[in-house]
Formats: sequence, structure tokens, C-alpha cells
Amino acid sequence: MPIAINGSGTITGISVGGIPDGTVDTDVLAANAVTYAKLGTTEQGQLCKAFVNFNGTSTVAIRASYNVSSITDNGTGDYTVNFTTAMADANYSAVAQIDTSGGSTATSPALISSLTAGSARLFVRNGTTGAYIDQTIFCVAVFR
Repeated sequence: MPIAINGSGTITGISVGGIPDGTVDTDVLAANAVTYAKLGTTEQGQLCKAFVNFNGTSTVAIRASYNVSSITDNGTGDYTVNFTTAMADANYSAVAQIDTSGGSTATSPALISSLTAGSARLFVRNGTTGAYIDQTIFCVAVFR
């Protein structure tokens, strides 16, 4: 029997088991989806474990994040990034950057004060005076 599609979009001529081998359907996609659990340890170690983009002036506010529960404002230019799920230990890399456009007096990148499994503390200083300064755009990415 030939396969036919009528004007209403109804397909006729296919019976159960009549879909050819190699056809991808939702069951095949679900069974073969790439998940964290299916990755090897090398690949898992290459993924970003947490990130955050936040406003570090006035009332600190997270713009976007992954695995970051909150930001603690410890004072001018001094922040703690708190993780939703803690790292395995404190042996991770926290990479931070700030936006120095718009008249910022920061002349160096954000600096790490301390790393714990549950959080990373970072700060920014004025390049001339050494005083801590707030930043409008503060971004942190964590790799472990």
C-alpha cells in the first residue's frame, strides 16, 4: 500500500512497526540525549561549575547565574559569591572580570580573597589609591 498524505495532514498507509530503521523519534532522542551523567570525568572537569553576572553597586543584584544562590556584599568592592551546590573542595579556579568603562577607576582585574567549597570571596581596588571600589558589572566563572 502506498503512503499518502491527504489535504488535512493525515498520513495513511503506515502501520505499527512501519517506520523505517534509522528514523529518529522522541523516544530515540530522549534515550540518547547527552546528560552530565553520561559524560566522562575528563569532560565533566571541563565544564563551568558556576557563573554569575551581577551589579556590585548600591543594592547588589544578580543579573544572570548558574549554581549561585546569592551574592554577599561585604562592603565597598568586596563580595562573596555563594554557591547553590558546593564545590568538591576549595581547589577550583574562580575567574573574575569587571567592566571598567563608564569612568571606573579600577585598573586591575578582580582579585580573589579566599576560596571555600561553598563560596568565593573577591574584591576590586582602585589602581591608584588601593581603596576598594564597587563595580557596576562584575562577572565570575568557576571551573573545577
